[in-house]
Amino acid sequence: MAIIDAFAPEPYVRGRQVYVRAPQPIEFPSEEGPEERVSETKRHLEARTTLYLLLKEALAGMAIGSEQFVYTDAGDPKKCLSPDVFVKSDSTDQVFETWKIWERGAPSLAVEIVSASDRRDADWNEKYARYQASGIAEVVRFDADGTPSLRVWDRVDGDLVERASDSPALRECVALRLWWAIVPSDYGPMLRLARDREGNDLLPTPNEERLRLAEELAEERRARSLAEHARLLAEHERLLAEHNLRAEAAARAAAEAENEQLRAELARLRAAR
Repeated sequence: MAIIDAFAPEPYVRGRQVYVRAPQPIEFPSEEGPEERVSETKRHLEARTTLYLLLKEALAGMAIGSEQFVYTDAGDPKKCLSPDVFVKSDSTDQVFETWKIWERGAPSLAVEIVSASDRRDADWNEKYARYQASGIAEVVRFDADGTPSLRVWDRVDGDLVERASDSPALRECVALRLWWAIVPSDYGPMLRLARDREGNDLLPTPNEERLRLAEELAEERRARSLAEHARLLAEHERLLAEHNLRAEAAARAAAEAENEQLRAELARLRAAR
């Protein structure tokens, strides 16, 4: 007599096929486990969030992420990256917990801001191998304390190739048609983006934009106040001029009346002789 395995999985039917078991879903976590989580320094947090926020402000509508997992293999959740900032320029922004390349496509740009915990060459070599396999078009690595501080890789004929350090267009951000700039801040050198090669026309952070708008509003108020002051001064001068004209006319009328009175008195005296 056949022995029935009470723990055998139920058959799984899909269409005309019958399978010995149902497929097991592959988990793609949106967060690291407690044992894998690495703390973030204040300096790294400022550098990452500054870049993320200014991109979010400037690239409204594009898909932008920061430290979400980017999964590169539908069959292996261990094959993933977690860029400090990434952008998919031809995709609209929306809420996403993770980014699965086989569903959304490879990002156009990924930025790695180096911290003390991942400065070792071995760490970067491992990340580079993942970026090489990811299909991401442009990869930027910024190390505020490194030499060089900025390294950039482009996808060239399918291969992720580093730009030469003396390339005249080293700081060009091809994916966004902008230019990388390294600027001082309270937290040390910070990676920013500019509209010009020289880095003079920086994309503003939300705080900088608020300050700019506040300054423009204050300037507009000053201009309006000066214009109102000038209007009131002109109105005062007009009224003063009208008052002076009326006073002069009254004085002339009074003088004319007095002269007329004198002439009449003179005529009376002459007639009395």
